[in-house]
Amino acid sequence: MVVPVREEGVRAHEDFASFYHETRDRCLRAVYTSTGDGHRAEELVAEAYARALARWPKVSRHPAPAAWIVRTALNLHVSWWRRGRREYAIGLPEGAAEQFDALPDPALLAVLRSLPRRQREVVVLRILLDLDTAATARELGMAQGTVKVQLSRALAALRGRLAPQAHPLAAQFRRQPGEA
Repeated sequence: MVVPVREEGVRAHEDFASFYHETRDRCLRAVYTSTGDGHRAEELVAEAYARALARWPKVSRHPAPAAWIVRTALNLHVSWWRRGRREYAIGLPEGAAEQFDALPDPALLAVLRSLPRRQREVVVLRILLDLDTAATARELGMAQGTVKVQLSRALAALRGRLAPQAHPLAAQFRRQPGEA
């Protein structure tokens, strides 16, 4: 049976709307973690979703469409920064934190932002978005071994900077038995 073009368009729009509602908060938290600016993260994620909508037939077939959104938003951030604009870290206005469900602790964000960019991106994709090593490697355009090395270095840095008594999430980054 041939589906009329109009019905395909409606179905595609519904698929995108469903994808947006399921992934927006997670993607926003991931971009916010990397940029440190809530308003800028919102702009970047909105632009990434707009670009995804324009290419939805292709993006919907991507192995990890949420990672595509985050990667696009982070690429937009780099492009914005390269155009010569200066970044100013600003705090969230009073009451704005409700927009970001379960924002990471500011102390944890500060430690994450102190990591080199590639390590931070690997942590965002592997831990916050829960992608596997292969998907993370595809999204970042690096070898799987490089992802593992970057993650290992990032976790070692986080372990060193987050003393167990200083932060309740430090245990999450502790070396597990049998871990190299």
